Amino acid sequence: MEALKDWIAIVTGASSGIGLGIARELANEGAIVILAARRAERLKGIVTEMVSKGRTAFAVPADLAREEDVLALFSETERLAGPPDILVNNAGIADDTPVEDLSLERWREVLDINLTAAFLCSREAFRRMKAKGGGRIFNIGSLSAKIPRPHSIAYNASKFAIEGLTRSLALDGRDHNITATVIHPGQTISSLVPGVTDQLSENAIQPSVLGRFVVLMASLPPDIAVLDTTILPVKVPFLGRG
Repeated sequence: MEALKDWIAIVTGASSGIGLGIARELANEGAIVILAARRAERLKGIVTEMVSKGRTAFAVPADLAREEDVLALFSETERLAGPPDILVNNAGIADDTPVEDLSLERWREVLDINLTAAFLCSREAFRRMKAKGGGRIFNIGSLSAKIPRPHSIAYNASKFAIEGLTRSLALDGRDHNITATVIHPGQTISSLVPGVTDQLSENAIQPSVLGRFVVLMASLPPDIAVLDTTILPVKVPFLGRG
């Protein structure tokens, strides 16, 4: 069964890792997937792969920290497929810098990509979903929004803020059948920290699992939403000792 047949879904940060895993699962369920990221050639190859398997996907290269690129992404989505039913805000970067060494420039870079891009995309999706009669927004948070990592003040702050962004979207959207969900993954195989998160082999989440979870939540009755959830490998230390 294709639970999301002909739904239009935008996935940011879709060139690898979590974003790619989610995009693939949405496409497998019949959604028309718009993949957005900065790596144009990488996106082109992914779309070619998806289309070869009978899926419907389009690549829209974009630097999502730039408002003009976000506006172009949504304009191109409407031209290619129509207004979105689903937005997955996944684009993000990590940072491992002690607070006393963190420059204002780097702070702004992390916040722009992790938070401002999610706001800009959500604003544009909200405008179109409101006119369409509803939709679902999924924001990818982090376990770091529950238990911060050391030397990651910019990343931690951005992920805590994503929770607030999600709650505001959910509140403002409920009279328009727009839902918002934040997903806080634990250790996941991804390209977030090259040489680290892409080398995980145990006690880690496969991106496809997060994709299946997004499909499940998107498939719920339109009057039902999951506001927030934490997904983590059973043996990670988040749950405490023993």
